[in-house]
Amino acid sequence: MSMIHDELNKLGIACDSFSVLQDKDGITVARIASGEKSYVLKCFQKDEHKRELENYRLLAALDIPTIRVIASTDSALLLEDMECSSTYRLGMQEDMSDPDVARRIAVWYKLLHSHGYAYVYQQGESMYDEADFFTLENIAFIKEKTETQNAPAWALLEQYYAAINNQLCRARRTLTYNDFYCTNMVVAKDKSSALLFDYNLLGKGYAYTDVRNVLSSLSEEAGKAFLDEYGEFEPIEKALDDVVSVVVTLYRACLRDEIPWWAQALLNEMDTTFIEKMEYLQSII
Repeated sequence: MSMIHDELNKLGIACDSFSVLQDKDGITVARIASGEKSYVLKCFQKDEHKRELENYRLLAALDIPTIRVIASTDSALLLEDMECSSTYRLGMQEDMSDPDVARRIAVWYKLLHSHGYAYVYQQGESMYDEADFFTLENIAFIKEKTETQNAPAWALLEQYYAAINNQLCRARRTLTYNDFYCTNMVVAKDKSSALLFDYNLLGKGYAYTDVRNVLSSLSEEAGKAFLDEYGEFEPIEKALDDVVSVVVTLYRACLRDEIPWWAQALLNEMDTTFIEKMEYLQSII
């Protein structure tokens, strides 16, 4: 692919061979063989994805561990190949049930959140925020796409919307990762540390969004270990997220041509637990 060769030429990296690991939505990832060395090159064709370049620089400036960046251009990152690392390995499904790994994940998130508050307060005004999807227009779009216009939950949400949105705007923002899963993770071979990579969805938000993302993928035992290491979260953030995250997730699902299977579980909540969650949130704000 010419784009890979063009970026390698900019970086001054000789390429003996390469294999494409991903080519989707304007992002191309390739493993590069150069002499005895191996790298991973990540190329961005769309401007909206190039924010990951700045996100790597931001995390480095805040002393938050990332995969090592060897070099970069204005549209590509040359990264350490974790398949060849003597220290780390790529995450795997089994890690989602490992309490030791869960604790290491919690350390990384705690660092991200604790360092992120000051940065977002000072410089985060224009950052990506998933809460921006919580709008009356998007709620109307979800109702039409899912043909659930008559569900009582939507009428109740519209009634409570102003109060919920006001609380959402007041929630303290920090840096949030927003994209947790084992395939976006590396773990030290001795399990002494772990970190997340792929920062295209890194943005600002209230910290519990990340806690919820992690817990939804971990086993019960690993989840308890994560929370034990991470520490306390704000209960009001959980109550807020129990409502807002459903709307945000359904909106993103409805942007697809066909609504994915995992969104059906959220639609099934409309007349049961979602109403209870809204009423509870309304009672405490």
